[in-house]
Amino acid sequence: LSDDDKGPYQFVFLQECDAMNGLAYEMVRGLGELQLGFKGELTMSEQMEQLADALFNETLPKWWVMLGFPSTRPLRSWLINLRERCDQLDNWIADPLNIPKVVDISKLFNPQSFLTAIKQLCCQQTKSELDKLQVFTEVTKRDVKQVDQTAREGAFVTGMYLEGARWDVNSNSLEDSKPKEMFTRMPVVNCKAGPQLERDDKNVYICPTYCVPTRTPYFVFPAQLRTKQPPAKWVLAGVALILDIGYSL
Repeated sequence: LSDDDKGPYQFVFLQECDAMNGLAYEMVRGLGELQLGFKGELTMSEQMEQLADALFNETLPKWWVMLGFPSTRPLRSWLINLRERCDQLDNWIADPLNIPKVVDISKLFNPQSFLTAIKQLCCQQTKSELDKLQVFTEVTKRDVKQVDQTAREGAFVTGMYLEGARWDVNSNSLEDSKPKEMFTRMPVVNCKAGPQLERDDKNVYICPTYCVPTRTPYFVFPAQLRTKQPPAKWVLAGVALILDIGYSL
């Protein structure tokens, strides 16, 4: 990519590649050292022993956690999720000047940076000030396979799950969860930037979005979800959007 080709989305893409390369390098280095240690060609260090113990117990090694992404997954599931994150970056590498039709923000190391890129692009197009813009969410009625082109404004994103409520596609609003239903997958969401609102809409619930079910300290952004019931109901219910729920629905 030349400097002229690098826009807000491309910088996010390059940052994600750097983060993934850093994690992959440490994984390959650590596992290579451990293999040599088992063969007796290297003296086992404390760090190598910690890595071996973590792999034996199927937990994440300390260095992988430090260089990785927020996750509550056990090792096996974490590795599958890592592969999916690599696949998304590989697809982006094939056409780096254009973002994918739908971006899975749950598969990004830093989803906030992608949302900031949406605002930065809006700044460039409208000559607005960045700190006076916010990200707005418009829930579509489509799933990923039904999206055939990129969004005209902002970006289509997926990878969001509702906790404490469900999304009714027919009424296009929040509804009570069904029995024994902890998380529900959201349809594709169109994230776009616009001027900050001075007053709250009584038909909109400002829904906090987090990376993982443990929530803090992994807050991402406040999403706007339509509701026919008072937003206070969803506040009391602790309704939130979670990006990586730890398993596949």
